[in-house]
Amino acid sequence: MTKSNNLRSVIYLSLTAIIWGVAFVFQSKGNETMQPFTFSAARFFVGGFVLIPILIIKYFHPRFLADNDEIAVKAVPVKTTVIAGVLCGIALGTASVLQQYGMKFTTVGKAGFITALYIILTPIFGLFLGKKCHFTVWIGAAAAVGGLYLLCITDDFSLSAGDLLVLLCAVFFTVQIMLIDYFAPKTNGVLLACIQFFVSALIALVLALIFETPSWEQIQSGLISILYTGVMSSGVAYTCQILGQRNFNPTIAAMIMSLESVISAVSGYFAYSLGFLNTDQTLTSMQLIGCVIMFAAVIFVQLPFDRLKPHKD
Repeated sequence: MTKSNNLRSVIYLSLTAIIWGVAFVFQSKGNETMQPFTFSAARFFVGGFVLIPILIIKYFHPRFLADNDEIAVKAVPVKTTVIAGVLCGIALGTASVLQQYGMKFTTVGKAGFITALYIILTPIFGLFLGKKCHFTVWIGAAAAVGGLYLLCITDDFSLSAGDLLVLLCAVFFTVQIMLIDYFAPKTNGVLLACIQFFVSALIALVLALIFETPSWEQIQSGLISILYTGVMSSGVAYTCQILGQRNFNPTIAAMIMSLESVISAVSGYFAYSLGFLNTDQTLTSMQLIGCVIMFAAVIFVQLPFDRLKPHKD
């Protein structure tokens, strides 16, 4: 991978982290105006429809949004892209509905940091794919668990329902990251994103029809939140994720995207301070320490310890 392509991937993934971090605010706002499964279905349908014009442009101009000339000119197998889109959509849809429902019972900052545990889970999941895990990952995982304890455990030593749901969503986001890592170099990135959005939307819609009472009034009241998460968080950010992860180390990609946790905590605080959110988004000093430990852990596992070993003559 050339330096220019590497820089492009970093830019794509950094933009993803920024958009996702701010999206936690709009997801929390969405829960104030509508039921979580209904919100998830609406945002992913918007995300899917937003990409249709881009797909049309790519069909007539194949080099548009291509990562490199080779990808632009060679034919991409549609069957592989469809299979990838369905699998990624199932993982993304499951993760998103768990996260959205969990955010009814936890804060924006906590949800952002717990979700960021995929940075630890990604290399661990890699073990099942035959990828060796450096000993520092286990140290980082232990530290992250300690930080999670300080962040989430209450005085009665229990995790809230929202914390557990968001923690489970981190597992499914990890699966989605691993699937993107495998399929992105082999597929049409925008088509893959479009398919995964519609699959995610269908999953959320089925849950909404079973457990909720969707209405146009809810959609209208939460339109701003739907448009941001649909157009930006879904249509733009997840497409940037796919383009950024193409031929890029999945663990490093996860590290960059985990910066959403910092952005979510900061944006949640300002959103509450400005009156945009009704629920208190402030964190206690102990919870802040937990955030620092978790973030330090996700950075620690990425340090190039192998390069510190003395070279043999």
